[in-house]
Amino acid sequence: MAATAASTMSAAAAVTRRINAALRVDATSGDVAAGADGQNGRRSPVAKRVNDGGGGKDDVWVAVDEKDVCGARGGDGAARPPLFRTYKVKGSILHPYRFLILARLIAIVAFFAWRIRHKNRDGAWLWTMSMAGDVWFGFSWVLNQLPKLSPIKRVPDIAALADRHSGDLPGVDVFVTTVDPVDEPILYTVNSILSILAADYPVDRYACYLSDDGGTLVHYEAMVEVAKFAELWVPFCRKHCVEPRSPENYFAMKTQAYKGGVPGELMSDHRRVRREYEEFKVRIDSLSSTIRQRSDVYNAKHAGENATWMADGTHWPGTWFEPADNHQRGKHAGIVQVLLNHPSCKPRLGLAASAENPVDFSGVDVRLPMLVYISREKRPGYNHQKKAGAMNVMLRVSALLSNAPFVINFDGDHYVNNSQAFRAPMCFMLDGRGRGGENTAFVQFPQRFDDVDPTDRYANHNRVFFDGTMLSLNGLQGPSYLGTGTMFRRVALYGVEPPRWGAAASQIKAMDIANKFGSSTSFVGTMLDGANQERSITPLAVLDESVAGDLAALTACAYEDGTSWGRDVGWVYNIATEDVVTGFRMHRQGWRSVYASMAPAAFRGTAPINLTERLYQILRWSGGSLEMFFSHSNALLAGRRLHPLQRVAYLNMSTYPIVTVFIFFYNLFPVMWLISEQYYIQRPFGEYLLYLVAVIAMIHVIGMFEVKWAGITLLDWCRNEQFYMIGSTGVYPTAVLYMALKLVTGKGIYFRLTSKQTAASSGDKFADLYTVRWVPLLIPTIVIMVVNVAAVGVAVGKAAAWGPLTEPGWLAVLGMVFNVWILVLLYPFALGVMGQWGKRPAVLFVAMAMAVAAVAAMYVAFGAPYQAELSGVAASLGKAAAASLTGPSG
Repeated sequence: MAATAASTMSAAAAVTRRINAALRVDATSGDVAAGADGQNGRRSPVAKRVNDGGGGKDDVWVAVDEKDVCGARGGDGAARPPLFRTYKVKGSILHPYRFLILARLIAIVAFFAWRIRHKNRDGAWLWTMSMAGDVWFGFSWVLNQLPKLSPIKRVPDIAALADRHSGDLPGVDVFVTTVDPVDEPILYTVNSILSILAADYPVDRYACYLSDDGGTLVHYEAMVEVAKFAELWVPFCRKHCVEPRSPENYFAMKTQAYKGGVPGELMSDHRRVRREYEEFKVRIDSLSSTIRQRSDVYNAKHAGENATWMADGTHWPGTWFEPADNHQRGKHAGIVQVLLNHPSCKPRLGLAASAENPVDFSGVDVRLPMLVYISREKRPGYNHQKKAGAMNVMLRVSALLSNAPFVINFDGDHYVNNSQAFRAPMCFMLDGRGRGGENTAFVQFPQRFDDVDPTDRYANHNRVFFDGTMLSLNGLQGPSYLGTGTMFRRVALYGVEPPRWGAAASQIKAMDIANKFGSSTSFVGTMLDGANQERSITPLAVLDESVAGDLAALTACAYEDGTSWGRDVGWVYNIATEDVVTGFRMHRQGWRSVYASMAPAAFRGTAPINLTERLYQILRWSGGSLEMFFSHSNALLAGRRLHPLQRVAYLNMSTYPIVTVFIFFYNLFPVMWLISEQYYIQRPFGEYLLYLVAVIAMIHVIGMFEVKWAGITLLDWCRNEQFYMIGSTGVYPTAVLYMALKLVTGKGIYFRLTSKQTAASSGDKFADLYTVRWVPLLIPTIVIMVVNVAAVGVAVGKAAAWGPLTEPGWLAVLGMVFNVWILVLLYPFALGVMGQWGKRPAVLFVAMAMAVAAVAAMYVAFGAPYQAELSGVAASLGKAAAASLTGPSG
């Protein structure tokens, strides 16, 4: 008894120390450490806790659910520390925030009541139209605001994970997708793969898969080069605890705190590895020409052939440089190539320094994770479903080769920025408190980007969405799936419901009987193993002909015919935003998700900084959102397992482009200043403007509270407001038009792939920012700008001609406030269309001032006398009409 009591007290003391330590760790200090599993040899430091914002010094967040700290117990009954901690916004911030939301809701209702009592009968059509828009504005705002009432932050505890799962971490399959080595530069892809191979996770418990949807030999041979260079890069990262583990980004850093164990060898190792990396990049850049030269030599030996040849002297099964039958884009065989076999379970130390091996890896584990290249079969007549189809093929192929119970996916232009990135989501997946990690389908990390211009002109960081909207959903069922930087539970991707709604084995059996998974018995046989999160990767002993046949069948175009792939199984098809819809399906089934963040960020990527590419990107997102609303994935049709406010959040995500149609027409209303003095949206106009200013000011005050608890900057918030207006004037209405055409014609919507920026030959890091690519998508916003500049000019002219104290004059000045505000919001767009002149904002202000002055002068010279004459005619006509109605007096 005494021993048990002492053990319990000791465990409780350890838990208390852990809590106090967690509350002392600052968000910026919990960055990196290598694991404690022995993978890094004798130089592995102790794993450190990863924290991103909760703590005793934090004036926003406070820890909650402290009872749960001792809620999970080990086999001896002793309390075990939780694998993550939960924080909520302090009451001093949350309660005023909620009160302001309620106050604004009351103000909106009062505004509508006032408008109904003061109906504008002079322009009934205009009043009715604006009322419809205002009602939708209010409804859209409520949909956006309700899910934010209870934001929650969850912080992973890497140290606790090391304590409880030091030697039994489950397997992970990492999926990377790419299509075109031009639109998605191949250097991004190779750095992504290298960062994955060097991640701090037990090397025998994860595998990396690259899906090349273009089937190009360039990508395959780039992976061959990656496998060779990884033999140097990965041990170097482990030896010196390198962060980040993408060589391009690591060598671009000027300074960094050293966390390795042999600082005396760092400089010489750094120089050697950097020299090798530069040579590696030269080989990558020359792959296209190397392959062409090789193919020309082989084709010369085989007269009449025009094939693309591999290094071993065989035809490349995929797409050839010169397209031929069965070797062209959209028509080629499936390819599965294992470039790095699965390593053994025992560490393998490297060699000591020598003439042949200048870098000493004698104390470093030099094993490499499994690496597989995949290019699925493509045939004419099949809808290959873009990224979603490629992801489903990887899901099936990986089930035969490694079958890890967890899956991480991210795009080819993203890389692992924090070596602990694979461990952090395990803190949520393996936690056993309350409803438990077993009911968590996926863990979503925020997207962070490199090489965005310092002012983030086009809101590429999107921090309001990632750190505000997604963070707030943590208080409900969890964030939506955002396409990259996400860890999944494999069985959730198979369409299996969470454990609290039924056992996975019985569900898989029933779905197999219904032929939802396809005809491959080998694949179906892996599913139960894939549902076991306690198992590690169990690769095939031999990749024989039977397995190769199974892999060919799983990558075939016809495999999914007559199955549930793309609807109830795998990633969802026929919607541009397949990520959001796939996450929605899981939430609808009752699964939960978690929004997790780390410092430094788990993953980082590249964003399009060109205006046109950025607009095309949000066009694809908004069009996909509307497709979701008009599909079987409509949030209104979901069952009772979807949390009510989660349903509201999905409804908002799928309908937000609609409200922008009204915003577009509101921005065109200033045309009325140019036509007549008689048209007003609402009378009395002054009181109407006061109401507008009040409700708009309240939403901005609410936004300031969100800036506070989301941890974003005021610049992030301003850029979000500006780019929302830019999207509302052109992109979102275009998406609504596309959706309307699809509903009428039944034809799908094609959204082009977003091209990523490339290194500028001029040496200007942000050269792409000043490149103008003229497309019709720019025209609506340009029209809005011209109309509002003209309206400001007319307003200035009216104030000058009639006098600012007269009714026409001061009403014009009040109306001008609206026009100026629109122009302020469209300011980044104006800089974008100026091209190289956008480097000098002063030019824009001078041009705007000259345009306003010109319109004002024209109004004073020509418009004011004409308007005065029209007013006189209208007054005389009014007197005549009155006389005819009353008849002669006396």
